[in-house]
Amino acid sequence: MTMPDWNFPFEGPLHEVFPALHEAQNAFMAQIDSLRVPDRKTHELIRMVCTVVARNPEGVQRHAMLAKEVGATWEEIVGSIMLTLPAFGLLPAVQALTHARRGFDAAPESETD
Repeated sequence: MTMPDWNFPFEGPLHEVFPALHEAQNAFMAQIDSLRVPDRKTHELIRMVCTVVARNPEGVQRHAMLAKEVGATWEEIVGSIMLTLPAFGLLPAVQALTHARRGFDAAPESETD
């Protein structure tokens, strides 16, 4: 029996114990991803900033990659991260930069490049 290819490490254990909860969470996130506004680039930049605030390095990397895929520049990535400074301080922003760069560099070139 082959295992499903999950996007996140927590999905396998969650699905194993609570498959209905996992499916409901996926449906909820699909609805978030399908919002028509803001535009997709802004959407990914906002979600990246949320992961900076949550100190979630994997999330920062993922959303920086997705933001680049839809046309964000490195300057937009860094500028978005720097907007977290007044409310959340220097450390989360500085720590996020390495992860954001890793995600940005891993992304394929966007269609607008």
